[in-house]
Amino acid sequence: MAVDIKDIAKVSTEPGELPKTMPAWVIREDRFGEPKDAIQLEEVEVPEPGAFEVVVRVMAAGVNFNNVWAALGEPVSVFRYGDHPEYGHHIGGSDASGVVWKVGEGVTRWKPGDEVVVHCNQASYEDPEVHGLDPLAAPSQRIWAYETTWGSFAQFCKVQAQQLLPKPKHLSWEDAASYGLTYFTAYRMLHERAKLQAGQKVLIWGAAGGLGVFATQLVAQAGGESVGVVSSDDKGELIKQLGAKGYINRSDFKGMMRKGGETGDTEKARFKESRRFSKEVESVLGGPPDVVFEHVGQATFPTSVLTVKPFGKVVICGATSGYQLDFDVRYLWMRQKEILGSHFANAWEATLANQLIEESKIRPVLWKTLPFDDVAEAHQLLRDNKHLGKIAILVGATEEGQGRTAEGPGAIRAEVGA
Repeated sequence: MAVDIKDIAKVSTEPGELPKTMPAWVIREDRFGEPKDAIQLEEVEVPEPGAFEVVVRVMAAGVNFNNVWAALGEPVSVFRYGDHPEYGHHIGGSDASGVVWKVGEGVTRWKPGDEVVVHCNQASYEDPEVHGLDPLAAPSQRIWAYETTWGSFAQFCKVQAQQLLPKPKHLSWEDAASYGLTYFTAYRMLHERAKLQAGQKVLIWGAAGGLGVFATQLVAQAGGESVGVVSSDDKGELIKQLGAKGYINRSDFKGMMRKGGETGDTEKARFKESRRFSKEVESVLGGPPDVVFEHVGQATFPTSVLTVKPFGKVVICGATSGYQLDFDVRYLWMRQKEILGSHFANAWEATLANQLIEESKIRPVLWKTLPFDDVAEAHQLLRDNKHLGKIAILVGATEEGQGRTAEGPGAIRAEVGA
């Protein structure tokens, strides 16, 4: 049955009261496949907030690759996790800006009408790790709208109250929906895990990508120096504008990428290219990096371990080229280097990072804004690698630029990508 979304920007109830149903882009287990087929528009019931939960009217949503995996059912089905068994559907969208519409029992910090952005970490308030260690260590930890449902590709989304942050007043709805997942991840990697210090040197892989554009700004803001690896000179110029000392075009070092299963001779040639790359990094930075910002994995990890200085740190949050890592461990133990894993951010780190956005010390970087009816196509663009950067989706907002209530620089509009 066709779902009418021409009035998606209108809500029939006042804040504090929810309508019965809403349009949402939904994935179901029986139609896993390409995003354009798996993500379909449905009319679903609007969820009521439970204790310490909030329902937000979505004004804009951010597109991330996690919902491509959700559509494909790879590497595992999202329906094995979180609240999916209870509801039987997945509504993705792990970035959102919007208006608090209804609060659940026990919520005191937020009220209907508040303008917010959402971070995507969830955990049970009953887990002791949440109250003294780190919510990321809690066994209940989940990424909202990937390992749970009720994400932002709908008229309303449901979140834990601790996920909410004040929307920066100088940002439009689409700007505010474009940064959370990647920016907060980069913040934790550099500040909490790597303990970035002023004066340190940082190598950033994929520096013009969703993570890299924030890592580049964070290093500069902290008083460090970075060199970014990019896929084109245009992207290199972009990251220099964001604060990088220089850049390296990865096409000049194709031979250093590890593919797995190299023979003795091919590995020797690859290692030689990695050494040449390391020298180029040192040339740009004036010395080896104290920190390597990793998220590529198999293809780059051996070079990361080789390149970072003795006693330096390689911090990694993902593995887009493969998660089976094979590297010469002698360069790790004999030079006493560290490998640090990192996963998203907790509410405190997201709050500190959001303050830098509010102060315009860090700016979102946005490529394109699309209407609500293009959610499935937006994910197909990511799946086919035809995007050039972060995509935002208008939901309650009727056009770009809405939502700004103060002066200040908005998002940087740029064609970016890995």
